[in-house]
Amino acid sequence: MADQVKEKTLEETSTWAVAVVCFVLLLISIVIEKLIHKIGSWFKKKNKKALYEALEKVKAELMLMGFISLLLTIGQGYISNICIPKNIAASMHPCSASEEARKYGKKDVPKEDEEENLRRKLLQLVDSLIPRRSLATKGYDKCAEKGKVAFVSAYGMHQLHIFIFVLAVCHVIYCIVTYALGKTKMRRWKKWEEETKTIEYQYSHDPERFRFARDTSFGRRHLSFWSKSTITLWIVCFFRQFFRSVTKVDYLTLRHGFIMAHLAPGSDARFDFRKYIQRSLEEDFKTIVEINPVIWFIAVLFLLTNTNGLNSYLWLPFIPFIVILIVGTKLQVIITKLGLRIQEKGDVVKGTPLVQPGDHFFWFGRPRFILFLIHLVLFTNAFQLAFFVWSTYEFGLKNCFHESRVDVIIRISIG
Repeated sequence: MADQVKEKTLEETSTWAVAVVCFVLLLISIVIEKLIHKIGSWFKKKNKKALYEALEKVKAELMLMGFISLLLTIGQGYISNICIPKNIAASMHPCSASEEARKYGKKDVPKEDEEENLRRKLLQLVDSLIPRRSLATKGYDKCAEKGKVAFVSAYGMHQLHIFIFVLAVCHVIYCIVTYALGKTKMRRWKKWEEETKTIEYQYSHDPERFRFARDTSFGRRHLSFWSKSTITLWIVCFFRQFFRSVTKVDYLTLRHGFIMAHLAPGSDARFDFRKYIQRSLEEDFKTIVEINPVIWFIAVLFLLTNTNGLNSYLWLPFIPFIVILIVGTKLQVIITKLGLRIQEKGDVVKGTPLVQPGDHFFWFGRPRFILFLIHLVLFTNAFQLAFFVWSTYEFGLKNCFHESRVDVIIRISIG
């Protein structure tokens, strides 16, 4: 076995090498900073105030990640020197005992193996005489001399460092992609909005015409036998979210209700409801990219689910999946209940059915609770994706965090 060579300090390193590394890091940082500044200037020019605030929150999240990175770099030496008993350290591992033995060898060095034991002690002595901090290299456990195990090793801190960075990047990208998909879906609303400016629309929606509520387009869609029972109502709304969740008749009816509630009479032809919804989407996007302490603490709990034996891949990816299906169903139920309220006021309506939205239709009377659930789902999916990318990068495709292909398929497809 070749003799081990000590890593060089900056005193032993060429100044040109240090200068090149610093130059590359500064160049990358400046390019990213200028890019973010250009995007922010474009948002200001287009009067996208909410998106500009969202960009500021993304910068704050990246700044927080940088601060956490600094804390990990400074504190890794102190944390790795915290020693805990072996029986405590042996609990809740991602790998089974047999898997750890196969991949990493025996945890305790046999007493009869004097040569290996001596080599380990000599290297520990060198490390103690020449203290240095390294984020990317594996070292020896200094707690082993005390018959204990390090709380988290320096190399483990380095791996955690990389995971936090990957998680932040995946969270931002996932939110941006979701926002872009939402904007894409809203494009077809443009022709619906333009239709409201035509004479044909004004004629077909004559405000002086009387009709039965159930005979209107909105009534035919929502007022039926299934809407009279809570069970059948939720079942039908559950399946409706998969097929044109926002239909033309729903859009036009909600538009009319909003104009009648918030704008002066005669504003129907001038108001662009689609642009208002887009601004609302931008405000919501500003919320879901911000740092929410509750959701980040939930991420810490997710880390505990990677314990061997819990089989988290069989249930954890399905939690956000079920939550978002319930949220989608609830939103469909709210629209149907708006139609039921029209019928409760009378069987005959004048002009376009007038819906009256309210906070009482939402859980706990808090519409923002649904936004919180959507935020939670987006973060959870980003967490699953980031964890898969990180664990594959660090340990290979097949590792203790996802031992089988079924695990990988479930995590990625459900997300």
